[in-house]
Amino acid sequence: MPKVLISDSMSPKAAEIFRTRGIEVDEITGKTPDELKAMIGEYDGLAIRSSTKVTPEILEAATNLKVVGRAGIGVDNVDIPAASAKGVVVMNTPFGNSITTAEHAVAMMFALARQLPEADASTQAGKWEKSKFMGVELTSKTLGLIGAGNIGSIVADRALGLKMKVIAFDPFLTPDRAVEMGVEKVELDELLARADFITLHTPLTDQTRGILSKDALAKTKHGVRIINCARGGLIDEAALKEALESGQVAGAALDVFAEEPARDNPLFGTPGLVCTPHLGASTDEAQVNVAIQVAEQLSDYLLTGGVTNALNMPSLSAEEAPRVRPYMALAEKLGSLVGQLLGKDIRGVAIEVEGAAAALNIKPISGAVLAGLMRVYSDTVNMVNAPYLARERGLDVREIRHDRTQDYHTLLRVSVTTEDGERSVAGTLFGENEPRLVDMFGIKIEADLKGDMLYVVNEDVPGFIGRVGTALGEAGVNIGTFHLGRRSAARAGEAVLLLSVDEPVDEPVMWKICNLEGVKKVKGLSFK
Repeated sequence: MPKVLISDSMSPKAAEIFRTRGIEVDEITGKTPDELKAMIGEYDGLAIRSSTKVTPEILEAATNLKVVGRAGIGVDNVDIPAASAKGVVVMNTPFGNSITTAEHAVAMMFALARQLPEADASTQAGKWEKSKFMGVELTSKTLGLIGAGNIGSIVADRALGLKMKVIAFDPFLTPDRAVEMGVEKVELDELLARADFITLHTPLTDQTRGILSKDALAKTKHGVRIINCARGGLIDEAALKEALESGQVAGAALDVFAEEPARDNPLFGTPGLVCTPHLGASTDEAQVNVAIQVAEQLSDYLLTGGVTNALNMPSLSAEEAPRVRPYMALAEKLGSLVGQLLGKDIRGVAIEVEGAAAALNIKPISGAVLAGLMRVYSDTVNMVNAPYLARERGLDVREIRHDRTQDYHTLLRVSVTTEDGERSVAGTLFGENEPRLVDMFGIKIEADLKGDMLYVVNEDVPGFIGRVGTALGEAGVNIGTFHLGRRSAARAGEAVLLLSVDEPVDEPVMWKICNLEGVKKVKGLSFK
């Protein structure tokens, strides 16, 4: 039974879902990094919010960990490269709190436009400073979105309902999507020059860090109002303070800060500043939604292999998983076969699917090929870290989809490039779920790649099979199955022999077979 740790406070619905689906769960929150490190080794899954920091040290101690699920969007607290290197899937729940965060951004925009926090404080202090708090309308103003993804698009929709003009900067926003959203796509400098209000809806990356820098703020329309409910670090806080004090920025509403908890931020007390303590996702509905989603996602992965909203491997829905899993098994066996036979000479990999396989999600299949192939480099490789390991080794990986159907109703081919040229193996599924090798380096051969095997390349001459059988029998090696193939129907060509054996063939026996007449190559193989 898989075991999951919930290490941050979240809705009890999460634990309820884990238990309902047959997963053992512990709810242990508020632990120090050292305490977490001491206990994490027994868990298959980790469900977190923003408090738990999943560092390389934690991951090193997490010897059984397979998946980390973040109830929420931001994963700044998870070292994704380190998780990938360890083969741990990292997921988030990007849609569970989207509406809540978007509504908070709109609420902050209203607060800035009408100076609501200052007016509230003044009135409750017994003052009646009606003329002091002169606001501005949102109607007909230009809203500039920096980031037009899920949350940004919701903010755009609400702003259009308020009769605002919406412009957006997002390198990933297509012209068709911009039309569909009802926004005008612009470059960043144009947005800064035109927007009356600017809202940020982008993750914190090397490209977006400090996107509203001192230079960028200087390019804004005089009297602009800025709202950030996305990530701390997107705005240069020192530069923002200067811009607020000079009047270049009329107001700023921040729900996130470069350092959190923000207990002593230099911005505090600056006129025109509205702050909330990272409340973007803080509604009852959002807390329940993200807890339910993270529990369902982790359960799907641990029980069925379904992958949803993963940040370091291809997604594979729980519905897709049963159909794709047999192909993944075939893919891993084919990758392992070429990896074991061609070793570290491989420079490139092409993964081709045709027939029924061409209609499937190819990404998990490719990941499985690489997992099998890269096992020659590491005994801890899996579908998560295999693509990263391949990139580190400089392997060129290509995916090719063919609509054709030839000899088999479904076919997966793995071709690898070495300094000696291209070599390929191919396999199919029997009965929709039984992986079979059907082609090996241009030789037709049908084999079930399973357990310990012996690969022999030999001259196709009479009596050879008997000599191999005798040599193995004399050494006490029991043969399970024989799989034969030859390059052509004519005699005296090259032939391939794949034998399954009950135990690995030791080196003295291997040398004995190597010395048999007609043998060109012998190699021991092992498959899971």
